[in-house]
Amino acid sequence: MDNIETIIERLKENEEIAKKFYRVETKILKVLNFKDFFEVLLTEIKDIFNVPYVWISLIKTSEVTSFVRQMELSKILRKNINIIDRASFQKLVDNNKTPLLANKDLKLFYDLIPIKRKHLIGSIAIAPISIDGEIIGSLNQADSSPIRFQPGIDTALLEHLAVKISLCLSNVTAHEKLKIMAYHDPLTGLLNRRVMNAVIKREFKRSERYGSPLSVIFFDIDNLKRTNDLHGHDAGDAMIKYVADILSYKSRESDIITRFAGDEFVAILPETDENDARKLINRIKLYCLEHPLNTEKSSIPVSISFGVSSTLNKAIKSPDILLRHADEDLYNVKKTKNKGSEQKSNIINLPVNRENRGKKN
Repeated sequence: MDNIETIIERLKENEEIAKKFYRVETKILKVLNFKDFFEVLLTEIKDIFNVPYVWISLIKTSEVTSFVRQMELSKILRKNINIIDRASFQKLVDNNKTPLLANKDLKLFYDLIPIKRKHLIGSIAIAPISIDGEIIGSLNQADSSPIRFQPGIDTALLEHLAVKISLCLSNVTAHEKLKIMAYHDPLTGLLNRRVMNAVIKREFKRSERYGSPLSVIFFDIDNLKRTNDLHGHDAGDAMIKYVADILSYKSRESDIITRFAGDEFVAILPETDENDARKLINRIKLYCLEHPLNTEKSSIPVSISFGVSSTLNKAIKSPDILLRHADEDLYNVKKTKNKGSEQKSNIINLPVNRENRGKKN
C-alpha cells in the first residue's frame, strides 16, 4: 500500500514538474531575438523551478556565440552567459546530448561555471543544446545542495526542454540572419546604404540638438576596374572586403562605417570635426600604403581616395547636403588624381560618371 501511495505521489510531482516545463516552453516559443530569448529562458527557469543558479554556456566558435558577441548584453546576460572553448566543453559532455548530473568532483566542471559561483555549487545539471545536430553549448542549473541534481534522477523532462530550446534557437538564428541581411551588405558585412541614410539623419539631429560636430567621409577604391582586369573579379571582391576591414579596424568604436555602393564607402563620425576626420584619413592612407592585399597569386597595392565634410561648415543645413559635400570633395580629389595620371601616361581618362554609381562590383 505504501508503495502505491509513493508511486501516486511521484506521479503527481512529475505532473507538476511537466506543467512547469510547459510554462517555460510556452514563453520561449514566442521570442525571435537572442537577447529576449536568453533573458526569458534564464528568468523563467530560475523563477518557476526556484533554482538558485541558471546560466547558458556557449561554445566559442558557434554561430550563436558570434551573434551574442555583437549584442549589447544586459546585466542579466553578462552574468549568465559563459563562453567556453570547444575542447574544454567536449571533455565534459563528449558530444553526448543526454543531460549530465553531478554532485562530486565539481572542479572538473569549473570551465563551465561562472567564476563567482564555483565555490557555491553543490550539484549541477548540464543539458546540451544544439542547432542542426551540432552541439553549441548547454543550459546549466545548479544548487548549493548536493541532493538537488544528484546522479540517478530522471532527466527525461530536462532533455525534452533542451530539445525545445534547440528548436527555438534554430528559429531565432534564422530570424536574426534575416535581420542582418536586411541591414547589412552581404559582401562586407558593413551596414548598407539604407541604414546609412537613417544613421546620418539621426546623427545630424543629435548634432543640431547638442551643438556637437558631425563629419562624414566618402571613400572610393582607386583602380578597382584595373584590379578586376588584371587579377579577376574574385580579387576585386577580395579588395572590397579588405578595404572594408581596414576601415572598420582603423576607425573608433563610435564611428559608423557603411558600404554606399560598389567600391564606395561612407564613414559617419559623431562628435568629430573636419580636422580630426582628416587625421583618421591619414591613418587609413598610411595603413593602406604599408599593407597591400596579399592573395595566393599576387600582392596588390591598396589605394583609396577620400572626400570629407563637416557640420561646422555653415553652408550645410541638412544631412543630404552633408553627404553631398563629402561626395563632391571626393569627386574633386578623383579628378585631380586622374589629371595627374593623364600627365604621367599621356592617356586621356574619361571623367568619373556619378550617375553610374552602384553599377560597379
